[in-house]
Amino acid sequence: MLARIYRPAKTAMQSGKAKSRDWRLEFEPASARTIDPLMGWTSSSDMNGQVRLTFDSKEEAIAYAERYGIPFRLHEPQEPPVILKAYADNFAPFRKVPWTH
Repeated sequence: MLARIYRPAKTAMQSGKAKSRDWRLEFEPASARTIDPLMGWTSSSDMNGQVRLTFDSKEEAIAYAERYGIPFRLHEPQEPPVILKAYADNFAPFRKVPWTH
């Protein structure tokens, strides 16, 4: 019953970063999913796959896992570089390519 602690990436369907600053604790699947032969739905007998806990900080998630004896793997997020842009830079005289109509 290994758990992963990670910070989810922002979804591709939004431009903001809502729900991407929280830390999440999820359990790794203990068994493979099976396919129902009649309907084709996937199912699993692992009930821990439905557990998804959210924490405000990494330290809270680690403390929770240690308090209840849950072995975990920590995935550190990779922060994208911050590129500062301004609309006025389009018309700056030091542009590499001059702006034209």
